[in-house]
Amino acid sequence: MIFKVFFQENAAEVPVREKTKTAYVEGISERDVRQKLKSLPYNVEFVQVLDAEYLEFEKQNPDFRIMEIE
Repeated sequence: MIFKVFFQENAAEVPVREKTKTAYVEGISERDVRQKLKSLPYNVEFVQVLDAEYLEFEKQNPDFRIMEIE
């Protein structure tokens, strides 16, 4: 499954909505995605599973790419 992750790049700073970024991560569950992101210095705000229709909509964005994390 593909998940849309909303995050702040610096976990040490107070979250500010205008600085929220998104990434797309492949995983088997929300927990799996959060574990993959654990090693990065991100403050993960929200992880959303993308159903087929929403995923197709997101793919229309020219900046769409799935983040490669091991």
